[in-house]
Amino acid sequence: MTMGTGVVLFVIGAILAFAVHVQTSFISLNTAGYILMVAGVVVFVIGLALTIRGRRSVTTTSTAAPNGVAGTTRETTRTSDADRL
Repeated sequence: MTMGTGVVLFVIGAILAFAVHVQTSFISLNTAGYILMVAGVVVFVIGLALTIRGRRSVTTTSTAAPNGVAGTTRETTRTSDADRL
């Protein structure tokens, strides 16, 4: 969802910067468009980094044997969205 938001911000910014030719006294639409385009790129890069980083889950299991000896196992798994493709 984050990457999609970045693309939407970039597209809206490009429309404001390059396609809209309206003069307003309180805001420059060209500047607002460029700001939205930069924000879109930043959001897209953050979303891409989060997707590549993936997820990490840790599972810890404790067992007790009848002779009083306890055992603990720990399993760490890492997955990313790229693995599911």
